[in-house]
Amino acid sequence: MKRAGDTPTRTLWHRIKDVALTDVAAIARAGTIQGSLERLEEVLLEADFGVPTTMRLVAEIEARAKRGLIKSETEFHSALEAAIAESLGSGNSNPRVLRAENPPTVILVVGVNGAGKTTFIGKFSDLLAANGMSVLVGAADTFRAGAIDQLRVWAERAGADFVGGTAGTDPASVAFDAVDAGIARGKDVVVVDTAGRLHTSDALMEEMKKIDRVIGKRLPGAPHETLLVLDGTIGQNAVAQATTFAQAIPVTGLVVTKIDGTAKGGIVLAVHEALNVPVKFIGVGEKASDLVAFDPARFAREVLEE
Repeated sequence: MKRAGDTPTRTLWHRIKDVALTDVAAIARAGTIQGSLERLEEVLLEADFGVPTTMRLVAEIEARAKRGLIKSETEFHSALEAAIAESLGSGNSNPRVLRAENPPTVILVVGVNGAGKTTFIGKFSDLLAANGMSVLVGAADTFRAGAIDQLRVWAERAGADFVGGTAGTDPASVAFDAVDAGIARGKDVVVVDTAGRLHTSDALMEEMKKIDRVIGKRLPGAPHETLLVLDGTIGQNAVAQATTFAQAIPVTGLVVTKIDGTAKGGIVLAVHEALNVPVKFIGVGEKASDLVAFDPARFAREVLEE
């Protein structure tokens, strides 16, 4: 998770030690615990954990400390890692990609401009193909000719079929044609891209709803998975974006891109808890291999790496 290309910065764990744990043993002493916890709270908020998640993590550490379970740096580290893993594993948290009972499985990919949807679809298609699945990619982002061409290149690299209209074509009709082609060609998975849209644009959000409805008309029950791609570098704005998208269509999974887990990875927890939707993938770099299937325990461990 360190491959996100960030400058060498102090890791989250180093910052926690610097600010909150100058005297680790003191955290267990009633007279000094509160100051340490307040500083821990500040560090977690700076790392984009968000207020609700931060409050709960700090409360868990406080409870463990008062029970005498945190008397060393190692015990503190273990307690915080366990609390993060528990948070990511709570509620609707299964990272497995949903599948249709009968193929094709239709996966709709949505998100704002610049979040990394097209790159994610390319990497995702490559991953599906590597696991023996036949894939068709539909380019329903018809606002930019460049987006269609870019997605076609990614599809070719992954050995996936491609369906795309010309710039200006009705996006819903392209989505319909992609699903139709996936059915006719016996594909295992159809991945449908959509144009990046600001969550504040009512017209574009309505268009996204139309795409969702049209897909369902061509194949009842589809899309079987709707993945919302979020840019992990934008902090708490990702929570606002995710909430608006989830109010418009049934988001079933999250993809968080541009993640450096050692620096600002708290947004992963914040978005999961805000939506009660599982994180399914994180992007940590530009190569196809830099798309990582989400593992809550692994993420909790890596977010606190030294």
